[in-house]
Amino acid sequence: MLSDPFFQRALLAAVLIGFTNGYFSGFVVLKRTALSVSALSHTMLPGIALAILLTGALTQANAFIGALTAALIVGLGSLVVSRNSRVSQGTALAILYTTAFALGVAILRYLSTPAELEEWLFGDIMSVSDNDLWMSFGIAVLVLLSSTIFFRPLLLTLFESNVAAAQGVPVRSMNYLFFGLLILALVASLQAVGCVLSVGLLVSPAATISLLTNRTNLLFWGGGLLGALGSVLALIIAWITGISAGPAIVLVLGSLFLLAFLLSPRYGLLSRLPRRQQS
Repeated sequence: MLSDPFFQRALLAAVLIGFTNGYFSGFVVLKRTALSVSALSHTMLPGIALAILLTGALTQANAFIGALTAALIVGLGSLVVSRNSRVSQGTALAILYTTAFALGVAILRYLSTPAELEEWLFGDIMSVSDNDLWMSFGIAVLVLLSSTIFFRPLLLTLFESNVAAAQGVPVRSMNYLFFGLLILALVASLQAVGCVLSVGLLVSPAATISLLTNRTNLLFWGGGLLGALGSVLALIIAWITGISAGPAIVLVLGSLFLLAFLLSPRYGLLSRLPRRQQS
């Protein structure tokens, strides 16, 4: 298994993408924007479809560019609409996301390679190339460095935007930065889990850690380690069983979340049952 060059590249990609998404999932869980992540993940499909329509072919480059462009337009566009109207960001995101997705569905009938889109819908980490690895590495460095440098103002903006503004934090810029980094993390996970399943990789790790600890820093570093280890374990399971690696990653991370939900010493369902019976 370890001597296969395809598995070696997939293993490196799993560590990079799993850790990056797991670390950033801490911000997603604290901000409670899981539904926004789901909307943005589905927005990447029409971006890929439009890129194919304009270029006439499906390549790694135009798929990444199309997905990134569509997610940026919808994600940051929702912020612009909410800032300049009485419409909330969630409402604006819902309208822009469904409009973009409808456009993608309408475009599908005009594409010559609709079957190849399945790789981008559900991921195919076993087919990553050296260029994909470098792209994942670049995105990982950018997301992790930016998150670390702006960690305190980002957290302050997430918890208390009014207090952050009073302390001189540029709240609007931090919101744009958050959505920009969120979109980069989503695009990085395209090759691993695809458009449809990427939300699982960007929510599950920190959500699982939140059931095990109250320490905020562990939410990020623990989420990163869980995302990386869970992705590697899923890759090994996928190799042994023959199932697709993308769904395997989400299944493993989802199973770990369910175990934490049931068995967590402090917040687990089974640990709370005796206390409920006593009360």
